[in-house]
Amino acid sequence: MVKRERYLQRIRPFYDSEMVKVITGIRRCGKSTLMQQIIAEIQQRNVADDHIIYINFESYKFRKISNPDALYEYVENKIKDNKKYYLFIDEIQNVPEFELVINSFRATHNISIFITGSNSKLLSGELATHLSGRTLSFRIMPFCFKEFAAFYEEKGEHIPPEQLLDSYMLWGGFPLTCKEENDSEKEVLLSNIYDSVVLKDVVMRNKIASVTALDRVLEYVIANSSLTISGNTIASSLKADDINVSVPTVYDYLKYISDACICDKVPRYDIRGKKVLSFEEKIYVCDLGFFHLKKNRSKEEYGHIVETICYNELISRGYQVYVGKTYKSEVDFIAQRGTEKFYLQAAYLLNNDETVEREFGAYRSIEDNYPKYVISTDRIPMSRDGIIHKNLCNWLLESV
Repeated sequence: MVKRERYLQRIRPFYDSEMVKVITGIRRCGKSTLMQQIIAEIQQRNVADDHIIYINFESYKFRKISNPDALYEYVENKIKDNKKYYLFIDEIQNVPEFELVINSFRATHNISIFITGSNSKLLSGELATHLSGRTLSFRIMPFCFKEFAAFYEEKGEHIPPEQLLDSYMLWGGFPLTCKEENDSEKEVLLSNIYDSVVLKDVVMRNKIASVTALDRVLEYVIANSSLTISGNTIASSLKADDINVSVPTVYDYLKYISDACICDKVPRYDIRGKKVLSFEEKIYVCDLGFFHLKKNRSKEEYGHIVETICYNELISRGYQVYVGKTYKSEVDFIAQRGTEKFYLQAAYLLNNDETVEREFGAYRSIEDNYPKYVISTDRIPMSRDGIIHKNLCNWLLESV
């Protein structure tokens, strides 16, 4: 089992905090496994088993307590004294008004609470006011490349990193997909994950009537990962295929897709004006396995693949990410984490003067002193003018 140390490091300082730890991420990205790893670490601190309460609402075992009153009674009956308890609830969104129950436990017991859900807006809406200011949110992604490599090391397969990266670019990092040996089995499993996410976390959750229209919008945004999107463009594209979807409906679908953590909409940031721009967002799919499912791979797409990998890597490292807008050009990413900030350009190969000028020249109008990187698959270092060039594989395997 790959230890998700990247996420454990962020959550570990809050194991005993009264703040509610909210773990979100796309279905099947490993949230339940991460929760089990947290439980194992707490058990190593000699916490009694009867002071650790675990509920998984994807298990049939807990179907009878999937309403707020039953959940409240179940947990209350488990708490017998004033010592510290640890409550873990998987897929909490299956319980209506769960915020009321969680807030009651937090306010009345000596308890540390961890919850997971397959929706980035898990605590949005009217009931969120009950937990406002009392939560810590942690976004979990499918395996990053370093975890992907660790998975194969644990299996005893010592594969060269460059070869592993080729596989990662094709199949992505869903843990269940990694376990399959055969490519056809990987594809079947990816299709099942995709269908499960669309059905449970988009269609059923949002009561969507036209599944065909939603599916076409989703296919469009996945196939266009790393590109600028707009409701008008998508609606026009679908209309050309005799599918009529209004622009407001497209924007609703994009919100549902983002909420389900399938794709991220990334805003532009005006570097000169130091403000977020409310137009021309870019879209990034959370896992390249979905990109493989929805778009035939060709050499021309490798630039989009590398850019998507870099975006997902930054998110998994805990950065807040924007697309940078300068007066004359664009920078792929501005990454911020606390007081740390840097710029990053992503490219497949720096194999001609035009590409080199585009990637390094994007920084020409940026006058601040924050670090500036260019990431590509090139093996030969090409740093210049204070701009650091790194090989993609080496960058992905760095300790952070």
